[in-house]
Order: sequence, then structure tokens, then C-alpha cells
Amino acid sequence: MEVAFGIVILFTLTYEPILGYINFQKFKRKVKTDDKERIKFYKNSIISLWVPTLFILSFVGFTDLTLEQIGLTSISLNTESLAKWVIYSAILVGIIFGMAILLFTIGYRFNSKIKNSIDKMKKEENSKNQFKVMMPETKQEKKLWTLVSLTAGITEEIIYRGFMIFALSYLFPDLSIWLVLIFSSILFGLAHTYQGVSGVVRTTLIGLWFSIVYIGIESIIPLILFHALVDYFGKIGEE
Repeated sequence: MEVAFGIVILFTLTYEPILGYINFQKFKRKVKTDDKERIKFYKNSIISLWVPTLFILSFVGFTDLTLEQIGLTSISLNTESLAKWVIYSAILVGIIFGMAILLFTIGYRFNSKIKNSIDKMKKEENSKNQFKVMMPETKQEKKLWTLVSLTAGITEEIIYRGFMIFALSYLFPDLSIWLVLIFSSILFGLAHTYQGVSGVVRTTLIGLWFSIVYIGIESIIPLILFHALVDYFGKIGEE
């Protein structure tokens, strides 16, 4: 099992940080002249996330690894691994942020004031956003983006939270829980090298926040839903 764990960790250290960055640069060049390039990029992204995820899930059938050990279980409050105030603060921020995104997503559909406000905000944001090129434009792209969002929510939480935290703790039992969370979060940040240094730092911090919440509730299922909702929200205002 150690070898299999090592393979996944090596994958996270090389594929997304290096090949993911290279593929994004190619995509930026090709999408300017090829209308189908964005669809190809979305499909490749989905495949590149599901391959390691299915590899991890196969461990459950062929090793002693269980779904519970990678967070695919019901919520159970744990305030022993980290300080209570850290756990409760992270969870509270998640609840508030999640409710806000959900309300804005629903409001965008049914409230003209919210819709106009978000459209204005997105317009200003896109004028400075170098990743605007990734966002869906056609109806087909928007449908596929929803699948990309769901895929990212499921696979990235399984890989970088559920599996990675367990694997690092298993392979390096002497590491403190904080070092495990920080290292797994750095790997998550490196998966976003295409976003530049600021993007890596931002996603590393988000990953650390998600990891703290995971330790507190011992389940990645709420994080999967939250992650997918955040990614889907990126499409709002692009219509």
C-alpha cells in the first residue's frame, strides 16, 4: 500500500504542477483560433482528475483502505485533533460563505437587482482576470462547465483532503497534524500553477481552510458540495 500511496503523491507533485501548467499555456494559444478548444480543455480536465481519483478508489477494493479513512462517511464532530476555536471558526466561516454563495446563485436567477450587481462585478473582475479565457461562452460550454465544477468538487476533495491527509499520516506517522495539513494544502496549491504564484498561494490557503474543516467534521462530503458550488458560481454572470 505504501508504494501505491507514493505513486499518487508523486503524481500530485508532477502532473498538475508541471503538465497542467504546460497544457494551460497551449490552451491559451489555441483557443484564440479554435472554437472547439475550450470544450477539449474541459474534457481533458475532467479526465485528468478522474484518473487518479479512480486509482485511489480502487485501493478500497484491493487494500485495507476504507471509504471512511478517506472521508467518504457521515459527519462526526471532532474537536480533539485541533484546538476547538480553530475548528469552530473554520466551520463557521464555511457555513456563512456557503450560504452567501447559495443565496447569490439562486438570487441571480430570480432577482434582477442581484443579477445586475453580479453582472457588474463580473465585468469589472474580467477586465483584470487573465483566466477569463477559461470561462464558458457557448451554451454547450456552459453545460460542460457544470460537469467540470462537479468533477473538481468530487475528485479534488478525495485526492487532496480525504486521501492525501490519510496517506501522509500513514507514511509519516511522526509528522504533526499541522504539518500534514500544510503539506497536503501545498500540493493542492501546486495543482493550480497555471494561475501563477498568487493563485498557488491563494489555493494553498483555501486548501488549508478546507483541511481544517475536514478534520473538524471528519467527512469530505460537505466539502465536495461546497467546492462544486464555488466552482459553479464562477459561471454565474458569464451568461
